[in-house]
Amino acid sequence: MAQFELDYQPTAKQQLFHASGAYELLYGGAAGGGKSRAVVMEAVVDALEHPGVHSYLFRRSYPQLRDTLIREALTVLPRGLYQYRQQTHDLFLPGGSVLHFRSCRGPQDAYQYQGSEFNRLFIDELTQFEKETYDYLKTRVRAKKALGVRPFIRCTANPGGLGHGWVKAYFIDALEPYVVRAFSTYSQLLGENTVQTRQYIPATARDNPHLHPGYIAELEQKPEALRRALLLGDWNVFDGQVFGEFCDDASGYESRELTHVIRPFSIPEDFTIYRGFDWGYTRPYAVGYWAKSPDDVLYRFAEIYGCEPGQADRGLRQDPRTVARRVADFERRELPGRKILGIADPSIFDESRGEDGCIAAIFAREGLYFAPGDNRRLSGKMQLHTRLRFDQNGRPGLYVFSSCTEFIRTLPALVYDRQAPEDVDTRGEDHIYDESRYVCMACPMVNPPPPPRALRPPKDDPLELAPARPRPQNPYDRALFASGP
Repeated sequence: MAQFELDYQPTAKQQLFHASGAYELLYGGAAGGGKSRAVVMEAVVDALEHPGVHSYLFRRSYPQLRDTLIREALTVLPRGLYQYRQQTHDLFLPGGSVLHFRSCRGPQDAYQYQGSEFNRLFIDELTQFEKETYDYLKTRVRAKKALGVRPFIRCTANPGGLGHGWVKAYFIDALEPYVVRAFSTYSQLLGENTVQTRQYIPATARDNPHLHPGYIAELEQKPEALRRALLLGDWNVFDGQVFGEFCDDASGYESRELTHVIRPFSIPEDFTIYRGFDWGYTRPYAVGYWAKSPDDVLYRFAEIYGCEPGQADRGLRQDPRTVARRVADFERRELPGRKILGIADPSIFDESRGEDGCIAAIFAREGLYFAPGDNRRLSGKMQLHTRLRFDQNGRPGLYVFSSCTEFIRTLPALVYDRQAPEDVDTRGEDHIYDESRYVCMACPMVNPPPPPRALRPPKDDPLELAPARPRPQNPYDRALFASGP
C-alpha cells in the first residue's frame, strides 16, 4: 500500500485517547475538545493498521452520523484509498477493514445486531443512549483469535441527555480521571474471574488549540448550566436538567441552610412516617422512607433500591414476594413499632399481574399495606419543585439524609422529555423520583415558601445600595425574577 499522511495533529488529550489500553474508554466533558474527531481518527488508523477489522461507529440518528463521523472520515482520507457505499453507510479500506456507520435510536434497534461481531465499538455522544442499549451493543464486541486483535470500546459524551445519569455513575463517579481501573467479575461458565478495564479522560474546551476563539466566547455567553456543561465539562449541572435547584452542600449539613442534603438524625416519635414504592423488575424498584415533621417538612431518611451494584438502571429481577420480605425485614429491624403509611404506584393493584394476585396483595401478606398514589405526573413534579424551594431563611420543605445516596445520585440526573417538554423523560432512571412524587402528592404543600429575601430587592433604590440580585440557576426560579416584590 502506498505511503500517505493524514492531516491530523492530535492534542494532548487526544493522544491520551489514542494511547489508552483500556477495554472501555469514555472521552467526555466539554464541547469543542475534539472528541468526535478523535473517534474517527482512532477508527481509521486502527483499521489501516489491522487488516480485516470490522469497526462499528454509532450515533443516535443517521443525520447526526452524516454530519459528523461520516463527513469527518471522508474528509480526512485520500480519495482513491477507500470505497464508500452510500446505501449501507459502509466504508471499505485496503486490507479488508470496514468502518460500519450505524444509527441506533434505542434498545429495539440495538437488538437488530444480534449475531453481529464488532471488533471495535465506537459510540459518539454516549449520553444520548439508554443503558440498556449500551449494554446490548457491548455483547456484540468480540474477535476471532485468528484476527489477532484485542477488541475494545471507545465512547465520547457531553454532560446532559437521557443517559446522563448512568454515564456519570459508570464512568465519572466510579473512576479517577485518567487512571485505568480493573473490574473483576466471576464467570460461572468459565469457573474463574474475568477482568475488564475502564478509563475516563475528561475534556474541556481549552484542550483544543485548533478551536476558534469565537466558539469559546460563544459558550461563555450561554446560561450558567449550559455554560458549565459545554465549556467546562461539569457533570453536576447541565442544560435540560429537571431539578437543577437540588443542592448537596456539605457545608450546610449541620445548619440545614441552603442545602437539601443533611446529616442523619433519629426520627422523633411525633413525625409521621411514609413509605413510597415504585415497582420494578427488569428496571429497579424503589422504596423510600419519609418522615413528615409537625411543621410540614419532609425528610427522606432511608431507602431500598433494587438495582444491580455498579449497574445504573438495571433491576435485580426479584419477584414481588422476595422484595416484600426484604422490605418487611428492614422495617422490623430499623422501624420496630412505628406506624408507616404506604403510598405506591397504582399499577401494583392490577389483578392481572400473576397467579398470586396483584403485587399489593403479595405485600399485604407480609404485613405491608399501601394506598394508591396520585399519579398525576405534572402535579407531582411541581410538588417536588415546591418543596425543594428555599424559604427566606434558606430552608426547603424537603431534606434528604446524606445516607440516601441513590436519591442524591438519580434525582439531579433527570432530564426533560423532548416530546413532552414539561415532563421528566421516563427513559431515564426515574424510579426514586416516582415514589418520591407519590409521597409529595400525599403531603401536598399548598402555600409554597416565599423566596429568600436576597431575591427581592427594595422597590426604590436610587443610590443602588441593594445587593446584586443573584442569577437564576434553573428555569423554575426564573419566575421569581420576573414577578418582582
